[in-house]
Amino acid sequence: MEDVFDFEVVKVGREVPEFKMAAFQNDEIKDISLSDFKGKWVVLMFYPADFTFVCPTELEDMAALYPKFQEAGAEVISVSTDTAFVHKAWHDSSDAIGKVNYLMGADPTGDVCQLFDVYIDDEGLALRGTFIIDPNGVLKTAEIHDLGIGRSAAETLRKLGAAQFVHENGDQVCPANWTPGADTLKPGLDLVGKI
Repeated sequence: MEDVFDFEVVKVGREVPEFKMAAFQNDEIKDISLSDFKGKWVVLMFYPADFTFVCPTELEDMAALYPKFQEAGAEVISVSTDTAFVHKAWHDSSDAIGKVNYLMGADPTGDVCQLFDVYIDDEGLALRGTFIIDPNGVLKTAEIHDLGIGRSAAETLRKLGAAQFVHENGDQVCPANWTPGADTLKPGLDLVGKI
């Protein structure tokens, strides 16, 4: 398959190229682009399709923690290959999706899904992918799941906290299961073989 972009798939540690899409939020459809969020953390949450089974559980789980993401200075954008009109119809008809207040991005061409390497060519759907982008537009985390495996918004929030800590404290790193306030590590030869 020919690449639709003149650049490679985005990789952790590299700047994310500009992208645009329509989005549904608060009973409104608007055009958004990555540059709209310059200076903020962005959590992109790709999912296969509206009106499905695992997807509403994930989007509802994220909706419950969305205020905490906002408090942390992050914007959440869920993305599927459905149109923004389908997002509105799903939002209006589902109790779970009716709780969603964050942006619901529409990528019917699959261009943004392809940029993040979650597009399923023969189905026109996205894998479950979660990506955290820092305020400078650099990709900090990437996680991709098969369609049948749901994600945890709490774990995404934990990863956001770790990414923010490392961003602000470049000489320290976060060990496994790190949560804000827990001990961190300062890499150096004195730690080699001691952990």
